[in-house]
Amino acid sequence: MTRTSSAPLRTPVAALLAVLLAASGVLLGAGGAQAAGYRYWSFWEADGKSWAYATQGPSLVRPDDGTVQGFRFAVSEDSADADRPRHAADFGAICADTPAKGGAKRVALVIDPGTAEDAPAGEKPPALRTACAQVAPDASSAEALASVAKPLRYDSSAMICAISGYPKSGCGEQVSGDGNKKDGSEKPSAPAPSSAPATDDGSGSGGGPSAGLLLGIGAILLLGIAAVLQARRRR
Repeated sequence: MTRTSSAPLRTPVAALLAVLLAASGVLLGAGGAQAAGYRYWSFWEADGKSWAYATQGPSLVRPDDGTVQGFRFAVSEDSADADRPRHAADFGAICADTPAKGGAKRVALVIDPGTAEDAPAGEKPPALRTACAQVAPDASSAEALASVAKPLRYDSSAMICAISGYPKSGCGEQVSGDGNKKDGSEKPSAPAPSSAPATDDGSGSGGGPSAGLLLGIGAILLLGIAAVLQARRRR
């Protein structure tokens, strides 16, 4: 008997593909919803007139006289997603009112507590400010910061938790979110230093679908293609 119409076959096949595509969309959406960031103070060094993410923590860096360094509080997934300080890295402008002195060095600091969107619940970020620290020639960046922005708070791994008492609590805690920045800051591409919060998903990235999730979606689509081919062979 000759089949006169393929409509009865096409309808189930189309329905199957629609279900598979919907399932893929749900899985991708779930992957995106799992994206998270960390709320912390990031440490920056001047690269000419621009900012570069520091590759060492401030307690390890011993800046030269005339150095400009920055601290920015924000929510970010990793160093590649971190927001730069929102002030120019200009030593001359920041230290203009602090004359050089024998037996001391000057370090210009930009302290940017970030925006209200990045603030912990119930807290309001203080205003961005600059300071010119005049410290001993062998002083670290952490010592320079402490000379102008006490009280500082650190965790057991020497990560800065608070500058000038902000925020009142917490330290590099994970927070939910999509990682999108709303203040237009340019984002760096430097690798994450040891002082940045580490992700705990083992994926090596700060968010987005994991390799396992993508493999699962691929398997679903392959099964769908196989079903379509089998249906065609039965015509």
